[in-house]
Amino acid sequence: MKETRQFLESLGLPGGDLYSLPTSEKRFPDGAQYRFEVPGIQSPGVMETLLKEIDDYGFYIHRVTQTKGIMSLTDEEISDMVKLSHKYQVQLVLAIGPRATTDTSASVHTKEGVRIGYRLRGQEQIVRAIEDVKRASRLGARFFLVYDEGCLWVLAKAREKGIIPAECRFKLSAHAGLGNPCAAKLMESIGLDSLNPVRDIQLQMLAAIRQAIDISIDIHTENPASSGGFIRHYEVPEMIRVAAPIYLKTGGSVAKTHSWDSTEKDAKARAKQVMLVKRVIDTYYPEAIGSPKGSIG
Repeated sequence: MKETRQFLESLGLPGGDLYSLPTSEKRFPDGAQYRFEVPGIQSPGVMETLLKEIDDYGFYIHRVTQTKGIMSLTDEEISDMVKLSHKYQVQLVLAIGPRATTDTSASVHTKEGVRIGYRLRGQEQIVRAIEDVKRASRLGARFFLVYDEGCLWVLAKAREKGIIPAECRFKLSAHAGLGNPCAAKLMESIGLDSLNPVRDIQLQMLAAIRQAIDISIDIHTENPASSGGFIRHYEVPEMIRVAAPIYLKTGGSVAKTHSWDSTEKDAKARAKQVMLVKRVIDTYYPEAIGSPKGSIG
């Protein structure tokens, strides 16, 4: 194994998982180590409730992610969510709509076929995904959740050629099943701006991924029942230390599934989860540097 480890290191990759848990010296452009993200916010009303509730706590978050898909939203709903993102100075991430679970194939709904994740089947689905991004970008959206590596690559090319705005940014979903530094490096090289590895990624694995890439990493501090239901709040200080710059994806345990249609009551519960994670950070890693309100670059 020594020779294989040396080969990996010659490529600028870690020779294995980093059990020494080294401290990451990488940072967001504003110098911060961490930011907060709340996923699963599917509509303007729920988004507004979430942001108002967090504001009432005297705090703020940096990113809100919609996961049901752009094609589930009307133009008016997208525009309203964009307006809310500007009002509360948060990054709005919209999920690309066409994906395996809404395709005519039954494969993804079988025990073996579920391994496809949310990847796209056929070039027509790629066309529809690009159309989704073009539509949302015309309405002011600039951040998109991607489920398919090929779709990521072609969207990055579309960004280069001006087919979609140059300001568009792409985040890879945990549903893509990525969990090692080599895959992370590949995604970064084809245009990824923010990486969400598999939800049960362990600290030594996370540290190794951080060594391999410079883009932000998005980590689930908790999960809906459909993807394990585990809550990792007490691991958050170490997540920040070894993986900065990092988005802390919080509030997922309120939902039963990834595309759970959150209610306003759910939004308030998600806001509370953010504050519970903030308490852990303040107690066990008070020197950690969080981004100020409005930091979305």
